[in-house]
Amino acid sequence: MEITREFTDVLRKRLAEPLNFIQVVIGPRQVGKSTGMRQLIQSWPGPIHNVSADGMAPPNADWLELNWRMAQAMGHGAVLVIDEVQKIPGWSGAVKRLFDAGRPKRALNVVLLGSASLTLQQGLADSLAGRYELIRVGHWDLSECDRAFGWDLDTFLTFGGYPGAAELIDDVPRWRAFVRDSIIEPVLLRDLLALTAIAKPALFRQTFELSLSYPAQEVSLQKLLGQLQESGNVSTVKHYLNMFEGAFLLRPLQKYSGSTVRKRGSSPKLLPLNTALVHALHDPADMRRSPDWYGRVFEAAIGASLCREPHAVYYWREGRNEVDFVVEMDDRIHAVEVKSGRNKRSAGLAAFCNQYPHAVPVMLDRAKGERLLRGETLASVLQGEPP
Repeated sequence: MEITREFTDVLRKRLAEPLNFIQVVIGPRQVGKSTGMRQLIQSWPGPIHNVSADGMAPPNADWLELNWRMAQAMGHGAVLVIDEVQKIPGWSGAVKRLFDAGRPKRALNVVLLGSASLTLQQGLADSLAGRYELIRVGHWDLSECDRAFGWDLDTFLTFGGYPGAAELIDDVPRWRAFVRDSIIEPVLLRDLLALTAIAKPALFRQTFELSLSYPAQEVSLQKLLGQLQESGNVSTVKHYLNMFEGAFLLRPLQKYSGSTVRKRGSSPKLLPLNTALVHALHDPADMRRSPDWYGRVFEAAIGASLCREPHAVYYWREGRNEVDFVVEMDDRIHAVEVKSGRNKRSAGLAAFCNQYPHAVPVMLDRAKGERLLRGETLASVLQGEPP
């Protein structure tokens, strides 16, 4: 069953408005950006010129200008769609020049798609300020996987939310190979290594694979470095983690302490942003065999859902006391403890609230956690009402 994701309806509405902004659709690979554009193209009443810069040899600014002129020649109200635009050297300057030239008479509607946010957002900030609107497309949530494939919570936690791999889950080795070869490898090799000079590609890959071994766990960068076979330094590993975050693969969550300096300097808690990434490299059978592993994956999925919301998210630890997530929301801090059924200390919530008396303690059990994974906001879950 093919579903229409929310961003497609948002984009269709914006393109029909009299306002004239570049629409920038940004999100991970393999989550339906191209499918959503195809759905929009099929129902759009006017002409659309749809091209992609996603090739082994990326096109240049001349290619971009040529396609821009071709789209303009299609007439008033035409839409130009450029996929993986961040792979075009000098793209932001070229887009600014071409867009500004036609903006007064709205010669063209422009949609840019990208899957490497660090590079794309740098270009937006450098050249296109005041000219664009950002539409963020996240990984599929449990509600979407349920509607499309009939998945329950445990299936979602095991296989994540990549729709292209969903039909392979009955053959786990084949599913794991697909995720590695068709999702992870293109991001590491084509998106990241092609866009940024990496002095030690082997260390880069090892850092990614090792990081996925610690879902929802606090890991010292020095400890992480000590387990890598290639030599490097902490600054290099930290840079790699930031790159993985920019490609929507992994979120290195920082420690909350009320001090910006300490937040930035703490050991990160590693959150894979899609649990399929974890089980492409780690045996998914451990979801049945190990309650501790199940709990880690469940907690990581909850953390990834919290990170989709427009709130700052951290974790907290003092000695043996810890809080899974600290969310700054509505001018208050919410201390979130995730209960999946595995055994772990629960004194951290009380210790945190003693240290920060204005904090709101939050317990997310399996039922409330599932609501969050189905796409509800944390505020909605806390209110006990559907969104």
